[in-house]
Amino acid sequence: MRIRVAFDRAGAELALPEQWRTIVLEPRFASAVDSPDRTLAEALAYPIASPPLIELARGKTSAAIAVCDITRPAPNRIVLPHVTAALEQAGVPRDGIRILIATGLHREAAPAELEEIVGPEMLARYRVDSHNARIEESHAYLGRADGGTEVLIDRRFIEADLHITLGFIEPHLMLGFSGGRKLIAPGLAAEKTIKRLHSPPFMREARAVEGSFPDNPLHRELLEIARMARHDFMVDVALTRTRQIARVFAGRAETAHARGVEFVRQSTLAPVEEAVDAVITTGGGYPLDLTYYQCIKGVTAASHILRPGGKMLLLAACREGLGSPEFTRMVRSFSGWKACLEALDRDPVIIDQWQLEKLALVARRAEIFWCAPGVPADDRRYLWGSSFEEPRAAVDAFAAALPPDASVAVIPEGPYVFSQLAEVGAVA
Repeated sequence: MRIRVAFDRAGAELALPEQWRTIVLEPRFASAVDSPDRTLAEALAYPIASPPLIELARGKTSAAIAVCDITRPAPNRIVLPHVTAALEQAGVPRDGIRILIATGLHREAAPAELEEIVGPEMLARYRVDSHNARIEESHAYLGRADGGTEVLIDRRFIEADLHITLGFIEPHLMLGFSGGRKLIAPGLAAEKTIKRLHSPPFMREARAVEGSFPDNPLHRELLEIARMARHDFMVDVALTRTRQIARVFAGRAETAHARGVEFVRQSTLAPVEEAVDAVITTGGGYPLDLTYYQCIKGVTAASHILRPGGKMLLLAACREGLGSPEFTRMVRSFSGWKACLEALDRDPVIIDQWQLEKLALVARRAEIFWCAPGVPADDRRYLWGSSFEEPRAAVDAFAAALPPDASVAVIPEGPYVFSQLAEVGAVA
């Protein structure tokens, strides 16, 4: 059997044993709306479980709008004009409207990136600032959430009269699904708050994984934080394969987000009837597979359909190596998944450890093979499994490690596929 998978820019063709019991899981996406502008206008005029945005904004003198940063494909440039127009029509003065880039612990947006994130017209008309999690005094302390998190949120958001978020919804490796409350924490949270949310008590929760919603402790903690921050209104979208708008979910934050999650779950889920012996997956191809850090999402996304003790092969070009300097130092610090989990349990939380922790949780119950040619040869010994220079050699070695009639799931586009066992997906 021959199949083409996402790998680097051009992809790779794999020759798989004919005797395998192979299933191929392709990504599923909803189709685009006919008119994004008309759909957005209707969503703001007739929101979910909320008065229209214009009514909410009447009598307010200021509004803060949290939007995704440059690392997320949110259609801010399409959505923002509708939101700001509604605010101004309600009487909120233009100089009272502030757009905050919800960076979390990512770097601040470069000046050239601001125009790409919000569009030149928004940048010319409104104040646009990046959140900076590392300046603790720029955050307002709101108390402690039920899960023990000290809640510090960007003071500029908290001090506004109206609190709005714009985002998009897709499966998320810790939160179940992105969007909604995530724009507030970690998006606008202080470093102390973000580190707590990414610490072992949450990361090792069996329910803090892709597709787990609403019974996800991390989701519940973020929901409480959003309530503490007075999350008044949200506009989230579902996206098509080409990043066009498929649906708009606007209104009361909790209710509208839950409605959006249900739509995304039903329109993207690739159910599998029973756990498989092995999985061949990818980092999603260029640009998602530029680093080892990012391609871990392909591992975690595929792990839900693999039987305990099964085997997984991940193909990712990793042209930029392991990832950030902090993440690279961390990878080089551990000889295996067990040492990693023990150290993270013992030591203070550091930036980016959560990605490696999620990988370790998969590695302790599965054998992982890697085809990551961009990872320097000296670093491949830290990959917690056999590694190979090119796809053909990786597949040959993988096949040799499996029984001839193994059940194998192939996921050509890796993290773009939301897969679960059918009985789990039915009740999640």
